[in-house]
Amino acid sequence: MSNAATAASNSFELKKLFHLMIPILVTQFAQAGFGLIDTIMAGHLSANDLAAIAVGVGLWIPIMLLFSGIMIATTPLVAEANGARTPEKIAIIARQSLWVALILGIIACLILQIAPFLLPILGVPEALLPKASLFLHAIGFGMPAVTMYAALRGYSEALGYPRPVTAISLIALLALIPLNFIFMYGLGPIPELGSAGCGFATAILQWLMFFALAFYILKSPAYAATQPLKSFERINGVWVKRILKLGLPIGLAIFFEVSVFSTAAIILSPLGEITVAAHQIAISITSQLFMIPMSLAIALTIRVGTYYGEQNWAAMRKVQHLGLLTATVLALATMTLLWLLRHDIVSLYTGDYDVAVVAVYLVLFAIGYQLMDAWQVSAAGCLRGMQDTKGPMWITMLAYWVIAFPVGIYLSRYTDMGAAGVWVGLIVGLSVACVLLLTRLFMMNKRLSLQ
Repeated sequence: MSNAATAASNSFELKKLFHLMIPILVTQFAQAGFGLIDTIMAGHLSANDLAAIAVGVGLWIPIMLLFSGIMIATTPLVAEANGARTPEKIAIIARQSLWVALILGIIACLILQIAPFLLPILGVPEALLPKASLFLHAIGFGMPAVTMYAALRGYSEALGYPRPVTAISLIALLALIPLNFIFMYGLGPIPELGSAGCGFATAILQWLMFFALAFYILKSPAYAATQPLKSFERINGVWVKRILKLGLPIGLAIFFEVSVFSTAAIILSPLGEITVAAHQIAISITSQLFMIPMSLAIALTIRVGTYYGEQNWAAMRKVQHLGLLTATVLALATMTLLWLLRHDIVSLYTGDYDVAVVAVYLVLFAIGYQLMDAWQVSAAGCLRGMQDTKGPMWITMLAYWVIAFPVGIYLSRYTDMGAAGVWVGLIVGLSVACVLLLTRLFMMNKRLSLQ
């Protein structure tokens, strides 16, 4: 291939990646905004309300990510069928995914109904129990909508239509404010529920988002060739098994990663409230920035999955190469941004000088793992597109729970590193995940090229 043709091909692939990535990124930011709005509005009520929301969200988020993560399986399956030019199979995958999502959503709902009984065992203060428990009960009823929305989102994005999901997420973000207000402060027959009202508002909003996306997919001509909602079929054990076989490792991998970051605050709790507050600020900053490589990874899953379905291994490797190159450029830009603006960004979170000093110091460690984080999530996205999820799940568990977690505990509790010890543990874990996932990606490509 000539240099001009190669440049044109690279330009086409980058355009395709960014066409998918940018709306997905906006969607991710919008969905992260739900928790931010809840926290801000609860904070204006009282410290008790804010603490109750923090407890409730701390239990809800890992459960929500585990079950909605399983439904990410819809994306590579639809992308593969799309690449293989089998539109009739796409509709079946989407319908069977909705069956799986409904069942998983009901299970998640039941778990969240039981979860409040764990709060006293976890040492949650008695004053927080009523509101935190009501929040979990209420938000649980939205879980079937969360999982079914995730299935339809995967279907739409895999076909190259991420914008409807983005539009619905942005509208929902605006709708959450009046809904929260109604349930937190009461209106007409609706009683004043305080921060627990956020659970009811979020559950209602999740159902509205699901019905809005389902209605759009049903009516839009863009989905006519693969329309999943105009006919009905019974649950199919073969497809259910395939979806769960692919999706369960994805959900568990996300759970392993999210849980190790969320438990870091517990590890640091004996070091005092200034350390914990500073850590939470640094984690919040990096969590927001992580959405950039994560959105790229979702786009890579779709593009790699499409070429996987076509069995076009050369094009698939090209997309992976461009994806990792893009991840590198974005990570370097993020590192530069954090270095130059670290004081200004931290000042948006707190006016407490002692907390700000520690937080700025911890952000330096966050700068240290941006490249590894971008590479590992991009490699995982490529592997999902190739329908390899079990290996990455074990890699994630090893990197975060066998390595990062104990290293973080040892360095923070048994050396004079303090909070920095947890962050060094995270850097070590991310580095291990990065090396192993990239190695697995290289081996998968080599195996396919020999076929």
